[in-house]
Amino acid sequence: MALLRSWVRSGKNVFDVILRRELHKTAPALMQVTVRDALKQAMDEELERDERVYLLGEEVAQYDGAYKISRGLWKKYGDKRIIDTPIAEMGFSGIAVGSAMAGLRPICEFMTFNFAMQAIDQIINSAAKTYYMSAGLLPVPIVFRGPNGNATGVAAQHSQCFAAWYGQCPGLKVLSPWNAEDAKGLLKAAIRDDNPVVFLENELLYGVAFEVSEEAQSKDFVLPIGKAKVERQGTSITLVSHTIYVGHCLDAATILAKDIECEVINLRSIRPLDMEAIEKSVAKTHHLVTVEGGWPQFGVGAEICARIMEGPGFNYLDAPVIRVTGADIPMPYAKILEEHSVPQIKDIISAVKQSLNM
Repeated sequence: MALLRSWVRSGKNVFDVILRRELHKTAPALMQVTVRDALKQAMDEELERDERVYLLGEEVAQYDGAYKISRGLWKKYGDKRIIDTPIAEMGFSGIAVGSAMAGLRPICEFMTFNFAMQAIDQIINSAAKTYYMSAGLLPVPIVFRGPNGNATGVAAQHSQCFAAWYGQCPGLKVLSPWNAEDAKGLLKAAIRDDNPVVFLENELLYGVAFEVSEEAQSKDFVLPIGKAKVERQGTSITLVSHTIYVGHCLDAATILAKDIECEVINLRSIRPLDMEAIEKSVAKTHHLVTVEGGWPQFGVGAEICARIMEGPGFNYLDAPVIRVTGADIPMPYAKILEEHSVPQIKDIISAVKQSLNM
């Protein structure tokens, strides 16, 4: 009663307050899911759906995965579906590619894509080219997945971003998810695809929880390959990024929101690249900044710049495209040097202001 009297004295509508409380109680809360769990859900659902799907890699079975992505899958599906391999990337990736040619649908996990260099012949010469060289008679439905780019304090041989490398290669599809919904929907699409797919995850995002829609919790949830997503609407400038740097762009946009309305595009797919979404945004904002953790030369941002210059997007620009990238050096080990070697929020803000001549 005391609370009601205080509301009345303050001029508040008691019934409005009660109604808002009741609506809040009944409103469906969005579930929080980590990227790690989203990836595990995707594999679990596809293993259950299709008996041809199996997972192999270092420590994926009895140890539950080096990053615990495959936690519980070995106990559920057994040795024939979840297979521990020796530390021999060329060997187990060759087994996976051969089994894909024979009609299975393997998920081949690398402990880091930096170690996938050991298997580059299998990924490019065997997986990527076979469908074309067989005139479409021999599909290679395989997913190569694992962490890509820098983590924290793991130095040069564990920190390279391979998005541009694999994105250059015909015959591959290359995906780079940001949040939990991306991770689940794109991985399920990759497993179902008849082409070899390189699936570039980010170790720093594995433990991060994101809100997921009710639709994304369905076993039928699949995202289309090759379609970017506008994560934030804006009219002043377009920020295009993928993986963890989408979050950096959103943070920069929030900081700038008082004076500048940034449109943030989550690429999700590196190959094929959704230039239609980028050009549509640039037609509205007339300014473009690309953000990535890879090296500047021949990078994803460089490809976007080239396509904008060659296509109708050039006519929409009021200023040159600016690229925010990793530094053109092998990744340092020291924390302070590492932070200066990959894009930070302040670097994105600086690029936005430079583009808008502020």
